[in-house]
Amino acid sequence: MLCLDPSSGGIGRSVSSAPRLFTPSVRAGIGVDADDFQLSPTACSDRFSFHLLRADSNLIRGYWRLRRSIFCREQNVFERSDRDELDAVAWPIAALQHGPPSPDADDDVDVVGVVRIVETEPRLWYGGRLGVHSSFRRHNQIGKGLIWKAVTTANGWGCDRFLATVQLQNVRFFKRLHWTSIEELEIRGIRHHLMQADLSYYVPAKQQRPSLQLAA
Repeated sequence: MLCLDPSSGGIGRSVSSAPRLFTPSVRAGIGVDADDFQLSPTACSDRFSFHLLRADSNLIRGYWRLRRSIFCREQNVFERSDRDELDAVAWPIAALQHGPPSPDADDDVDVVGVVRIVETEPRLWYGGRLGVHSSFRRHNQIGKGLIWKAVTTANGWGCDRFLATVQLQNVRFFKRLHWTSIEELEIRGIRHHLMQADLSYYVPAKQQRPSLQLAA
């Protein structure tokens, strides 16, 4: 489950023109704000929850670590770091697991999924750096929950359009989640589709918009 965003070299080059509602028991002190936890009916789980991270969260390091693992070490999309200037104005979102660790995981993993949202122009939002820990990708509700959390959060903060550049192999998955493909792109040599979320499906979240705070 991989997704880039405008930071990956503009939006990219057109290929045609160029080669239930639930409340999990969240552990205290992890630096997340209270949510309404309203998730898509297809992404409902008592094992995973989805949170906008605060700057003082002790999960920030896990957020950065998982991003680097996916986009640098696994995908080789970036060399040493996938961080960029948009991280100064983006809000990080993490998927957390609750309960015993996965038997397939190499260690005790808290952050099992990541995504960020950023307003690039007034009321125009992008989601990006979407990824799920390799040991948890069989749980497709993590990707669904991250997408739902990202879009509903932005929609609640005054979003007219929510876009993402989605790797080709994930386009069908996004279409099932009420996204439309706008055009096909090439970003860093990888084929993507620029896609737009149907905001009428993604009910605006009630979570208040915090001040920018992520620079860790």
